Amino acid sequence: MGRKVHPIGFRLNITRTWDARWYAEGEKYIDQLHQDLAIRELIYEEAPRAGVSRIEIERFPGKVNLIVHSSKPGVLIGRKGVNVKRLRRLLEELEGEKIDLDIEEIENPDLDAHLVAENVARQLESRISFSRAMSRTIQRSMRQGAEGVRVEVAGRLGGSEMARTIHMREGRVPRQTLRADIDYAMTEAATAYGSIGVKVWIYKGEVVPGLEDDEEVADHDGVYVSR
Repeated sequence: MGRKVHPIGFRLNITRTWDARWYAEGEKYIDQLHQDLAIRELIYEEAPRAGVSRIEIERFPGKVNLIVHSSKPGVLIGRKGVNVKRLRRLLEELEGEKIDLDIEEIENPDLDAHLVAENVARQLESRISFSRAMSRTIQRSMRQGAEGVRVEVAGRLGGSEMARTIHMREGRVPRQTLRADIDYAMTEAATAYGSIGVKVWIYKGEVVPGLEDDEEVADHDGVYVSR
């Protein structure tokens, strides 16, 4: 049996930080964890076409700060801010605390794994060939500057009787290297033949550029170690 590690959880505090930044203990931790899940579910339901990729949650006494990463902030905000005002009101009713809502634009959606996976899933739901959808998506991400892209789909591909797993890759995707900046996402496509899982890995380079495997660097104590 293979041992599978989540690419983002594997590199937390190395290439990126946590999407939820707060501390609690006991029953309070359980309650706030479920609140985080409800917040994310509400935002995705209220803005399905806004291209929302990540939702960061920061908790302070009497206030919750939300940072929403969207490729279409204009859709999320709405005309004269109507949509974002309604969304803030629903979130405050759900949470029972003041909500500070910040919206950050994703400058390049083709380098965001979540948006790329959603794009592949929508193509599969539109009855586009899985091989064509995968290859076209990979080429678009590589043209935007990705150093490597891997796309994997699993299910009754093409309406076949037996489920199977197919993957395509272009460039380098070093999944075992901790300093590799890899964005990962997983979603599902609801097709006429059942659900098809979609996984996407996008390699954007190393966090410490120019550091080779056999290069010696000094740690915090001034001791040289080989990496």
